[in-house]
Amino acid sequence: MCRSARCADLGISSLPTAEGASASLSLRLAGALILLIAAGGTAVTFAAFAYGRQAAQQAYDRLLIGAANQIAGAVTLRDGAVVVDLPVSAFELLALAPDDRIVYAVADPSGAVVTGYDDVPFPPAGRHFAEGRFGGEAVRLAVVERPFAERALSGVVRVMVGQTLRAREDLARQITRNALAVLALAAVLMAALTVFAVRSALAPLRRIERALAARSPQDLSPLDVSVPREIGGLVATLSRFMARLDRQLQATRNLIADAAHQLRTPIAAMRVQSELAAEETDPQRQSEIIARIHDRSVNLGRLADQLLSHAMIIHRADAEPQERLDLRAVAIRAVEESDRDLLVSDSELRLDLPEDPVRALGDALSLAEACKNLVTNAFRHGRPPVTVAVWTESGIACLGVRDSGPGMPESHWENAPVRYGRRSGVSPQSAGLGLVIVDAVAQAHGGRLRFRIADSGDFEGAIVLPAPEGPA
Repeated sequence: MCRSARCADLGISSLPTAEGASASLSLRLAGALILLIAAGGTAVTFAAFAYGRQAAQQAYDRLLIGAANQIAGAVTLRDGAVVVDLPVSAFELLALAPDDRIVYAVADPSGAVVTGYDDVPFPPAGRHFAEGRFGGEAVRLAVVERPFAERALSGVVRVMVGQTLRAREDLARQITRNALAVLALAAVLMAALTVFAVRSALAPLRRIERALAARSPQDLSPLDVSVPREIGGLVATLSRFMARLDRQLQATRNLIADAAHQLRTPIAAMRVQSELAAEETDPQRQSEIIARIHDRSVNLGRLADQLLSHAMIIHRADAEPQERLDLRAVAIRAVEESDRDLLVSDSELRLDLPEDPVRALGDALSLAEACKNLVTNAFRHGRPPVTVAVWTESGIACLGVRDSGPGMPESHWENAPVRYGRRSGVSPQSAGLGLVIVDAVAQAHGGRLRFRIADSGDFEGAIVLPAPEGPA
């Protein structure tokens, strides 16, 4: 989703184009839905065929039972013998299947066939339907029993009526065809709905693509695109990635701007001083110029150190993973690495550490760098002795620096970490980025930079960090 121009500006290799990508998400979704529809259609086809056969079976079984009941109703006894007067209406029912052959038989209680076909055996007693063969064709048989309890005859007369299966199979095929026609229409509608659903589901991705394509290469602000909740995580991740890129680019721009703003003047002054020293013939005057060159080179080193530290902190905030650490070790490291040129004696820089570990989640190098800046700021603008302290309060971890001076006025606390602010300490010896670095480190660790007057009356600047979750 990164255009080639924008990728070139960011130093990122171009992403694979559509020609080199795998199958599109649209085709995958469509393929999955088509397979689902095909599987469902196959299952419905078998169900429709089974239903058609069952419906045809039930319909023609009712005809057979109806005809058998009419014939059974026409059975009478005469002189102790079974007499059957076949009703025409029974065969009119069976005539509803004109292409089928009909078979029937009436058997007396002894099992002898009174009338009808005697080459089709009766099903076992108790069964009302059975299959058999007649004239080389399969037939469906229905049996109705009529009991007699007369003096001349006592027993059950069984009436069997059957027909071949042509009409049943034709009706089953017709029902199946009708069901499949409905199924085909439903499949067409489902395919259309599938296309619509796939296009609707992928519309948010196209909106994201259009939003990115419409941006200038310099615009790395978070995406403001209305998307479903399921894609919200993707947009949020993309926005965070763009924010990291923006911070890295901004750090690069700031470094260039800071170098141009802060280093140009002292470098030019050193060049002029060095030219004067080269032309000066008075040894005492030359020594004074060389001393000024030395002072300016020291200040220039401090300026460069602040500028590079600020760029490093911004880079590490996104590049280095945070780990569980003990702030006491960070404080000791900061004291050991502090600028000793600021101290008159080692007793001016003290440590105030608790007995138990003070846990935090962060980057030890960045936190130590921030603490060193607080120490430097305390020596330059406060009053020794300066104390580096670590403590916990209300479930939060604190890494702070106190000095014995009055500190900056409370009205200046909020704007103290503003770049090149009037109260940020900009001078020929400093870029005024010390508190800016501290504030950047605190924010990168989910904390904040806090100023206050301690209970002892000392001025305190501290990095307040949330306590890490999980076991210590």
